[in-house]
Amino acid sequence: MKKKYHITRRKAIVAGLTSLGGILLTGCVKKSPPTYGNLLRMGDALTYAAHRALLPGQSLVKEYQQSDISAFPATGTTNPGDPARRGDHEVAYSEAYARLHSGSFNDWRLQVEGRVARPGAYSLADLKGFSARTQITRHTCEEGWNAIAEWTGVPLRTVLNSAGIMTTARYVNFYAYDGYMESIDMLDAFHPQTILAYGMNGQDLPVPHGAPVRLRVETQIGYKSVKYLQRIVVTDEFVDTGDTGWAWYTGI
Repeated sequence: MKKKYHITRRKAIVAGLTSLGGILLTGCVKKSPPTYGNLLRMGDALTYAAHRALLPGQSLVKEYQQSDISAFPATGTTNPGDPARRGDHEVAYSEAYARLHSGSFNDWRLQVEGRVARPGAYSLADLKGFSARTQITRHTCEEGWNAIAEWTGVPLRTVLNSAGIMTTARYVNFYAYDGYMESIDMLDAFHPQTILAYGMNGQDLPVPHGAPVRLRVETQIGYKSVKYLQRIVVTDEFVDTGDTGWAWYTGI
């Protein structure tokens, strides 16, 4: 009979501290998540180390049935090309996005650059030319609500491999037309459920939800799933945007 192992809260904390300590004591500080030089931000490092130590890196989040799909509110930016956004200091107005939207996104291109051997620009048709993945998952918003939707798109790892990602790459940075920027590490970038979504609930991705393409990082809180993608930059160093008030790593 196999011995059963139980992970207690104390063991989880010890494991996380041990992992973090191992990173720091070996001098490999660059391998830990960013802390922005803020003591409170070191919680990011602890959460990250504990999560990576205790959970399988490529385990899938739960997927649901069509009957589970729910209402899905659009929050944050709902259209960066809305002329009413001119002069709005909270959400940047994008004339470029407005122009692309008026042309049904026919001229939209997703730039992929940085630590890749073949930087380039991908049209919507290019992305749809790759093998697609469809998944019904739960979106957990930082504001406290949840929703379930079906997403269709191309796995991010497929695009990164197409661009020839280099072995030194450590972060993938996402820039949006509304001025938003986020980044994830390679483990999340190559997760099977991390996709560049161009479809939602069997239809083209609507503008309020990030048309024409948004990121879906199913292993993290909702704000990591960047809408209105414009550019992807692969780096071997963390791009520090300062203390935004949000944790960098928000694994769920």
